[in-house]
Amino acid sequence: MFGLFIPLIAIGFGFFAGAIIMLFSGNNPMTGYVALVQGVFGDLYYFGETLQQMIPLIFSGIAVAFAFRTGLLNIGVEGQLIVGWFAAVIVGITIEAPMIIHLPLAILGGAMAGALWGFVPGLLKARLQVHEVIVTIMMNYIAMHIVNALIRAYFQESGQRTAFIHDSASLASEFLAEITNFSRLHWGFVLAVLACVLMWFLLWKTKSGFELRSVGYNRQASAYSGMNVKTNIIMSMSISGAFAGVGGAMLGLGTFEYAEILSSFTDYGFDGIAVALLGASNAIGIFFSAFLFGGLQQGANNMQGQANVAPELADIIIALIIFFVASSYLIRWIYSRLQSKKEGK
Repeated sequence: MFGLFIPLIAIGFGFFAGAIIMLFSGNNPMTGYVALVQGVFGDLYYFGETLQQMIPLIFSGIAVAFAFRTGLLNIGVEGQLIVGWFAAVIVGITIEAPMIIHLPLAILGGAMAGALWGFVPGLLKARLQVHEVIVTIMMNYIAMHIVNALIRAYFQESGQRTAFIHDSASLASEFLAEITNFSRLHWGFVLAVLACVLMWFLLWKTKSGFELRSVGYNRQASAYSGMNVKTNIIMSMSISGAFAGVGGAMLGLGTFEYAEILSSFTDYGFDGIAVALLGASNAIGIFFSAFLFGGLQQGANNMQGQANVAPELADIIIALIIFFVASSYLIRWIYSRLQSKKEGK
């Protein structure tokens, strides 16, 4: 039970340390945090934008957590998200079909691209024992530069972007936009919630999920019991990549409705590591963790506008939260010391 409180304690420490930094930088912490909260809950538009920010964070968090649960470190979620974004948009641009076919096909295109980008490091890990962290980091750069080159060569329509996708491939929702004061919230939010359920079902309610987790816990024991370790490693990285690819599809089919030439990484993939870590690689934890990180990103704009606090401070708070989550041993140690003193009295 105490383990459930560690992320909350880490969040509290992160905000407390952020308040100290604001104080020393000449800002009022109370004013800053009030502006942060108002930037999330102060208006229906802000709240809708926060939910919209959550969508790719949920998918990237699930991608990282799925690999982590199966004993792998997928640092390549950023690249898998980028190729998923590009593939979904290309399907949305080049194919004309009724929405009932076109939209699932575009999402599937994103998933397949992400899965392919996860398959490569999975194959190298399984067959040649190449560490997946090194491969996935390099695959991020390969993804960004290949996508940029393809857009420049074949799909550049206006400025630095492709054409807009057809309406039949769009996740845009007039209903969700109207109830959130015309924010960019789209149907991808529903898919993100379903993805949390799917992750839980795959890992905990299927035979394949049991094997994937078993291989993650102990490869030798899994091989001894007859499981195909190499296939499970490849499958795990491919499924993780598919989740990331669908996260990219949410950006291309919902938020922006086009793909663009990226001058740098989107950071959604890297933020997914923090989301998974804070959410303890648990589907419900990832949902609430994504809300926190989405809220920090959205509220940071309001902090700057109303409290004159630099938006970079939100990044510092996020970094501090990650630090304290990673230092959970320290929190456990302090807790055990306090318990010992209490029992000694």
